[in-house]
Amino acid sequence: MKKASILMILGPLFLVGLYVFPLWTIMLGAPQYPDPLGIHIHIDGIRDVNEFDIQNIDGLNHYIGMKTLPKPEDMWEFSTFPIIIGVMVFLGSLIGLLALIGKLKYPWFLGWFLIMSVLGVLGMYDFNAWMVDYGTNLDPNAIMKLANPDGTPMTYKPPLFGHTKMLNFDVTSLPATGAWFMFTGMMLTVVAFFLGRKHQRSKRLFT
Repeated sequence: MKKASILMILGPLFLVGLYVFPLWTIMLGAPQYPDPLGIHIHIDGIRDVNEFDIQNIDGLNHYIGMKTLPKPEDMWEFSTFPIIIGVMVFLGSLIGLLALIGKLKYPWFLGWFLIMSVLGVLGMYDFNAWMVDYGTNLDPNAIMKLANPDGTPMTYKPPLFGHTKMLNFDVTSLPATGAWFMFTGMMLTVVAFFLGRKHQRSKRLFT
């Protein structure tokens, strides 16, 4: 149970990487931009991939009526997500520590993983809802008003995951370093659960 408990302590600590590295990255490439424009989405705000990328993206979006990219104070998520991650890091490591001294059993490991998974799904849903609003709620007085072949107004929602073509831009949306830190940490807690269960079963066989 000792190895499982240590993994349960370490796994949630990987989520600390979310305070340093971006969770998601969206890149926009086009012939007129040899160096693609991009944004890093952190849990506490949106930042440039390269200097002036946000300024350039906002300038392009102005012509088609899209809102400017939000600042941290514009979205409650950017103040709430760091708190939620901090709470989950504390709880997960506390569960591992209590298991190490024999106060908790291995099923708690899976409980933490499931809660974190639900929070992750809710976060992705919220992120996608923001992109839907960002790409479809356009200024009716925009300089350029483009329509689909069927006459409906064109929308500019970036993909949640993967690649799409918008006008002459190739838009790619993928998990960034912070997301891989989170994924690794969560997988360590799953390994901890199975190690704990294996230890418990072995213990029963020899008692």
